[in-house]
Amino acid sequence: MENIRVIIWGFGAMGSGMAKMLLNKKGVEIVGVCDRNKARVGKDMYEVLGIERGERKPVIISNRIEDVAKEGAVDIALLATDSFTKTAFEKIKLIVKNKINVISTAEEMAYPQAQEPELTKEMDRLAKENGVSILGTGINPGLIMDLLVVTLTGCMLDVEHIEAKRVNSLSPFGRAVMEEQGVGITVEEFNKGVEDKTLAGHVGFAESIRMIGDAIGWPIEKIETQMKPIVTTVDRKAPYGFAAAGNVAGVNMTGQGYVNGQIKINMIHPQQIEPEMEGTFTGDYITIKGTPEVNMSIKPEVEGGLGTIAMCVNMIPHVINALPGLKTMIDLPVPRAIMGDMRDLVQR
Repeated sequence: MENIRVIIWGFGAMGSGMAKMLLNKKGVEIVGVCDRNKARVGKDMYEVLGIERGERKPVIISNRIEDVAKEGAVDIALLATDSFTKTAFEKIKLIVKNKINVISTAEEMAYPQAQEPELTKEMDRLAKENGVSILGTGINPGLIMDLLVVTLTGCMLDVEHIEAKRVNSLSPFGRAVMEEQGVGITVEEFNKGVEDKTLAGHVGFAESIRMIGDAIGWPIEKIETQMKPIVTTVDRKAPYGFAAAGNVAGVNMTGQGYVNGQIKINMIHPQQIEPEMEGTFTGDYITIKGTPEVNMSIKPEVEGGLGTIAMCVNMIPHVINALPGLKTMIDLPVPRAIMGDMRDLVQR
């Protein structure tokens, strides 16, 4: 069987990380890369990654997706460019029309029906029309604060209340995430960004809450979210972000999902660059009240950057195997590390 052929659209922190992971896997090969960064365009992918190419074919990075998303020459595309369904839609549409499966890192794509029901229907229609599948995933949303929660309810007779808390570091993520979280700006700029909705903060609470609700049969009637700045008292520097003392190092996001007028799902998500510099230690915590009660803690956190990279790569065979259409993590087999030949998991 031929190798699974992959293209990557977006070659920043996430896209290049996926490439490095794929190059260490068996049964898969990268056949194209698209990126708009002028410093990367025209260069061999291996040169950009700082990896010896050896006997492998060169992969020249293009700024034209038409050069790499070619019908019949690609099995799946990893799209690592956006956070929102609206901005990812046209890219997904272009890929799907070339009969290529898609995995997107866009946070809203983890459960796009939560906020974009019409675009969800259109993506599902396009995917079925072209015989391919679409999935949005990552570490969060995609696993920690939604799919893992859903999985843990499987051992329960009844569920009364869910709390998911993720205390994490933003340091591994790229510039787009730094801007969404307000890293490096003043408190005044942060508050203005919250007020005029130009500051996104964590993207994905609505998606995680609705995924959980739909999975266990809770009709979510209302979702509320809050954003507060995390202000640093020392200079903090990450690979793609910097916050001077007195400025914003991250954001404390909270959210609630209501059922019958009561808060049934509570989300707590403080995230910042270099949190240990001021005594904050990362971790993931899930508390589910019911019968029996479930309490889970992971300390330190599942590292966000590597986790997102791995989720996208490890879901490749499951997306290829899926019936055509738009999928979510509750539609597909459970994610797992692939330590053998990736082709062994593909049903052809």
